[in-house]
Amino acid sequence: MADDGSDTPLDQRVRTRLRQLRTERGLTLQQVAEVANLDVSTLSRLESGKRRLAIDHLPGLAEALGVTLDELLGPAVVHDPRVRLPPRTRWGLTSWPLTHRGPAGGLHAYRFLVDPSRDTPPDPLPVHEGHDWMYVLSGRLRLLLGDDDLVIEPGEAVEFSTVVPHWFGAIDGPVELIAIFGPHGERVHLRR
Repeated sequence: MADDGSDTPLDQRVRTRLRQLRTERGLTLQQVAEVANLDVSTLSRLESGKRRLAIDHLPGLAEALGVTLDELLGPAVVHDPRVRLPPRTRWGLTSWPLTHRGPAGGLHAYRFLVDPSRDTPPDPLPVHEGHDWMYVLSGRLRLLLGDDDLVIEPGEAVEFSTVVPHWFGAIDGPVELIAIFGPHGERVHLRR
């Protein structure tokens, strides 16, 4: 049976939970400290055990992390690490999420299958904040990046700033790839 931390002293368990919940949600010390009405240095010292946790810290910390006091004070819940989110198909792209989504955004990985029918770029090419990274597993990917018209072969990776006009599609059959997007890239490539 896994150790759930219930025999750990309460202050140590809460410090561990603070860091765990904050990182799971992709929140910075600054973001949590602002909502909890604490100094960043105080929150950092609370997490590291260099400052004693006071009972009046708890409600603000629970609110900042989006949990109840019971969840903050209780033992860490061991979550199933498998990502079991359903695929989604739009604009000739089928995407399978490979990472869990945290409420604060951050980078997320996807497996894509680019349909052969996705072979005509839009006019104008999309532009958005952020950075995209892609690795072609199979097929030949066409990547328009500014004035460049590139063919990306299996085993090749590309990384680029998305403030440059860009688009990707299939050349002569389906393409399978892994992609990593930030929040802006997800909005443009998956949700718009």
